[in-house]
Amino acid sequence: MVNIAILGYGTVGSGVVEVLDINGDSINKRCGKEINIKYILDLKEFPGTPIENKIVHDYNIIVNDPEIQVVVEVMGGVEPAYSFVKEAILKGKSVCTSNKELVAKHGAELLALSKEKKVNFLFEASVGGGIPIIRPLNQSLTADEIEEITGILNGTTNYILTKMSEEGVDFESALKEAQEKGYAERNPEADIEGYDACRKIAILSSLAFGMQVDFEDIYTEGISQITDIDFKYAKELDARIKLLGTSRKEGEGVCAMVAPMMINANHPLYSVNDVFNGIFVRGNVIGDVMFYGSGAGKLPTASAVVADVVDATKHLGTNIMTIWSSKKLDLISIKESSHRFFVRIGRDNEETKAEVSKIFGQFQVVKPKDVMGEFAFITEPMTEAEYSEKAAALKDIVSMIRVRF
Repeated sequence: MVNIAILGYGTVGSGVVEVLDINGDSINKRCGKEINIKYILDLKEFPGTPIENKIVHDYNIIVNDPEIQVVVEVMGGVEPAYSFVKEAILKGKSVCTSNKELVAKHGAELLALSKEKKVNFLFEASVGGGIPIIRPLNQSLTADEIEEITGILNGTTNYILTKMSEEGVDFESALKEAQEKGYAERNPEADIEGYDACRKIAILSSLAFGMQVDFEDIYTEGISQITDIDFKYAKELDARIKLLGTSRKEGEGVCAMVAPMMINANHPLYSVNDVFNGIFVRGNVIGDVMFYGSGAGKLPTASAVVADVVDATKHLGTNIMTIWSSKKLDLISIKESSHRFFVRIGRDNEETKAEVSKIFGQFQVVKPKDVMGEFAFITEPMTEAEYSEKAAALKDIVSMIRVRF
């Protein structure tokens, strides 16, 4: 028997209990050992429930119990999660977590510490919910040099953008519906401003390139400025607008960013809609690989956590090597990154077209029948720095979206 403790009995914590209850027999067979939940740390009491006798309110009870071999951290946030996890590892306990904030901030340190203590720090559920991506990067794709990772990493924003695209509603209406369905928080800032996706692409970049990528260094742009008019142009181009977290090699360096992008049917992420996530990986040997599935939700996320618990149980006393150095990877400036750019100007006359031609040279005009009074175009490929310089010379720009086709 392997005794585990769960820190937090919220959505994911209760999901872990449910997964172990539903699939306990098959999970135990795969482990070769019975997994037993001995403690659940939470501030609340849960009288009349099957877990009422497992609830404790003092973390010291868990961390000082030599029978606890695996700690499941599903509290969220950096503190007290970081302090609890670090202490557990120092006491010789493996840790499994779904906490993206914790992993993005302290992943390299906690991996190094777990290696020293011959335990494991596993975090499959921190990116992509139930989609297996951490383990493939760490094990299955180790023969490749990763050239690019690009993902739809936030189900809330993908749901909003899908609604806007398919139903023609504005941003506020789509957000309200996402909140009513429980896909978006009352304060949705972390999702709609791209902060959640930023932390996730930081984790994936750190694993892909083996060095610490700080999320604070990643250029991040959300979707709150995307309008229903933008989607009319996208439909004219047979394109979709997605919030992408992307990290790719540019020359000798790596460039990472989070921003809305227009993609067409040739892009692997084009058909990833609703609350689903998709992660596209390009290796120099294997080529293109896609990971797709439920990126959030109680049971998909809990399933990934339990898979880590199984892995930790199978490797008691042995560290699973993960290459993620604490040495910082200095990202190249996005000014050096190249794209095409979709640009809307709040006027439409012959002088506007001549002005655009003079500043940008060649361009592609985009003109839906139901949009009047403005001029829109797509530039030729150019760096962000080149675009910024040219755009500064052009008046009345309404919006700009990067284009990946």
